[in-house]
Amino acid sequence: MKNRELDIAKNLKMIDWLKAELIDAVAELFKSLLKSGSEAVSDALATIIILAYLLGQRVGLSFSSIDQRIRSKLHISLEDSLGGDEWQENLSELLVYLEKTKR
Repeated sequence: MKNRELDIAKNLKMIDWLKAELIDAVAELFKSLLKSGSEAVSDALATIIILAYLLGQRVGLSFSSIDQRIRSKLHISLEDSLGGDEWQENLSELLVYLEKTKR
């Protein structure tokens, strides 16, 4: 029983660490947007995506279930959005990309 309690405590600590890192990565993204450097923006966004996947895994979600939820949300957003706008085009491009890479 003690090992299970240690595992739960360790997992909770890791979840808290991931949440703090995610907040830090968002702050870095905001700073990089002010500097207008595409490499820094790309790096911050990549970090946010990685941390989101790892956080999801720590709370019991598989990477593929997260990917499926992303695709599902994109389909729903496309159905709900008004036709012809730039936002709908962006959503559509992302969905095509994700389906092409079979994430």
